[in-house]
Amino acid sequence: MNCGFPTLRLSEVCEIRPPKAEARAILGDDDSVSFLPMEDLGVFQKQIIAVRERRLKDVAGSYTYFANNDVLLAKITPCFENGKLGIARNLTNGIGFGSSEYIVFRPDKRLLPEYLFYFLSLDEFREEGKRRMMGSVGHKRVSQEFIENSEIPVPPIEEQRRIVAILDEAFACIDKAKANTEKNIQNARELFDSYLNNIFSNPGPDWDNRNLGDIGSVSMCKRIYKEQTTPSGDIPFYKIGTFGKEPDSFISSEIYEDFRNKYSFPRVGDVLLSAAGTIGRRVKYDGRPAYFQDSNIIWLAHDESQVLNDYLFHFYGACEWGSTKGATISRLYNDN
Repeated sequence: MNCGFPTLRLSEVCEIRPPKAEARAILGDDDSVSFLPMEDLGVFQKQIIAVRERRLKDVAGSYTYFANNDVLLAKITPCFENGKLGIARNLTNGIGFGSSEYIVFRPDKRLLPEYLFYFLSLDEFREEGKRRMMGSVGHKRVSQEFIENSEIPVPPIEEQRRIVAILDEAFACIDKAKANTEKNIQNARELFDSYLNNIFSNPGPDWDNRNLGDIGSVSMCKRIYKEQTTPSGDIPFYKIGTFGKEPDSFISSEIYEDFRNKYSFPRVGDVLLSAAGTIGRRVKYDGRPAYFQDSNIIWLAHDESQVLNDYLFHFYGACEWGSTKGATISRLYNDN
């Protein structure tokens, strides 16, 4: 990574993981701060958009602290390899808290946050970090030693600005190409949905119509209470907000093994369905260790000799769910 400029270790030009005491020194317990769970941290998105807020006293204990102009990097697999990182800007009261799986960098006066962002985006940096990960399969993290000792070329500030301007222009072109690609994907998705709906709206003469309750029963995992979860840990615990995305909550291996053996638990291939909030989001259970929020994430326990899971997955996508609109959230009940 040497480009003819002097190189320094990241720990020499950045404060890594600034202390939470800074937030308490300027804010009261009931003051608002930005809140950024892992799912809200973008992929190679330079500026972080933190749309959520929490009270300081609700997040200062177990979440990671950062402030305006700090650079955040996800340290856990696969978020690290995928490029989840960004620069904190426009935070509520200048302060933010988020996942315990963030590494927070505060560059000193020798380093622009934008220049650091592009350095951390390098394939070479992320590939080396991947090789140096530690931990169990599925929960590997880049080591503190690797982060602190990684060397970064440090040109003069004006040269950093020039480099950043060139890369900004290149990224703008990439974003434009990406937007065009996403538009084409959306058009293809709409065509697929139309075809899908047409199939299920025009059954053949030998089709047998049944209620889902005739072929199986609604199942869900055993309830997990808040005090049984942690911001990081052994087994991902998916809620309606993180279902099909990155988890921001975990349970212990002991609870997981106990509950999956004693209570209902999906089989590999079962189609998990969101039954609250955004109704009908669906994910096939791939068999990897994970646990799912009771009543909000459900599945149909059934015999595939009657209905294949692959067929059920597409059928769910064509359903117009008869959800009940509550005071604050839409919900599917067993009768629906």
